[in-house]
Amino acid sequence: RVLVAVAHNDLKKPLFSSEERMTLLRHATREMPGVEVTSFGGLLVDFARQHNATVVVRGLRAISDFEFEFQMALMNRKLHSDLETCFLTPKEELTYLSSRIIKEIARLGGQIDTFVPPQVARALREKFA
Repeated sequence: RVLVAVAHNDLKKPLFSSEERMTLLRHATREMPGVEVTSFGGLLVDFARQHNATVVVRGLRAISDFEFEFQMALMNRKLHSDLETCFLTPKEELTYLSSRIIKEIARLGGQIDTFVPPQVARALREKFA
């Protein structure tokens, strides 16, 4: 079972609400058996305990991501000793992609269809219309 967890953080102002992000994720993963989309607020380790999760999968695009993610992984392990973090890296030709860049291209009317699922591209175009 894979849980895709949408984090709610009061310190951030996301473009899409948690519900909107969950809807987009559910659509993107609808044909993937065993994938559940949910959300949480608070500590990731508490969420992991509640759902009997033992591994957190995080993406690393660049070395600059690693320092923060490594610190978080160590802290999560300190708070929940049975929780492991697995880091995945993208193909080299995709390392430049970020949600910030995709949103900026969409905001300026550029083509994003090759970077995101169709429903996400549609939702971004609607947000910026």
